[in-house]
Amino acid sequence: MTVKPRFLVGVALLVAAATACGYWNLRSRDKGALVLYGNVDIREVDLAFRQPGRISRLCFDEGGRVKAGQLMAELDARPYRDALAGAEADTLLAGAEVEKLHRGNRPQEIDQAEEAVRQTEAVMVDAQSDLERQESLLGSGSSSQKVVDAARSARDQAQAALVSARKNLELKREGWRKEDVAEAAARLAAARAARDQARTALDDTRLVAPADAVVLARTREPGSMVGTKDAVFTLSLRDPLYVRAYVGEHDLGRFSQGSRVTLRTDSSDRTYHGTVGFVSPRAEFTPKTVETTELRTDLVYRLRIVVSDADDALAQGMPVTVTVETGGHGK
Repeated sequence: MTVKPRFLVGVALLVAAATACGYWNLRSRDKGALVLYGNVDIREVDLAFRQPGRISRLCFDEGGRVKAGQLMAELDARPYRDALAGAEADTLLAGAEVEKLHRGNRPQEIDQAEEAVRQTEAVMVDAQSDLERQESLLGSGSSSQKVVDAARSARDQAQAALVSARKNLELKREGWRKEDVAEAAARLAAARAARDQARTALDDTRLVAPADAVVLARTREPGSMVGTKDAVFTLSLRDPLYVRAYVGEHDLGRFSQGSRVTLRTDSSDRTYHGTVGFVSPRAEFTPKTVETTELRTDLVYRLRIVVSDADDALAQGMPVTVTVETGGHGK
């Protein structure tokens, strides 16, 4: 069977046209939008007191909106106020002791020590004179050895008393020992630390919101006894709000961190906007929540997308279709 050259040329042209069409479709697809699938990921936080006690007041119920720093609950603070008052009294006592040691002895105490020295000096002079007189009389027989020995003993006692009085005067003038001052200063520092700790414990009887949020759950009621790990509220942190999505390895090069995306849900016609905030460097198997059959068994990389115009229609776990404008960055 003979094939006409014109027919062969026509077939070749058709093959070339189909190849070119497929190539440009592929290029167009690479340069177009990348569609991903994910879920709304709203972060939650459990709020608990840092101190144990009895709840005296709860300021919000489920569904309430709170602002950062807003008071949410209080414990009965009387035990903590009493503890703070005791700690402040201990601090004042320790401070007074330090002040006393730094000031040293009072002038009246020093005057008394000086007077004691003068008195012992006078006694010493009399005792010395009496000893000398008795020794002079001993040679003439007017005094006995026993009397001389008694006079010498009295002189020695007066001399010892004078030495003691002089040393006591030196101590009064010098003031307290450095070690005593350092010990008192350490007790003052410990008292201040205990006071600050008591003040912090009193502050911790007030539970405040860490950020703008919505009360998701209220797990305690006024009058309940709670420990340091017992959650009182569960908050839903809606700002920022995230979407968790996944992308296959072959599409990683089509966008980068900071790329703009649009998001749509099945529950409304509204289009949301956001940016790619994080691309995980670690591969994982596609979660079952991602409803794409072609990626079911492939390794994918997790994306965290920050939604810039979120509203209350976005709920935790809601499926989201993510469209990434790749801008022609193909691999």
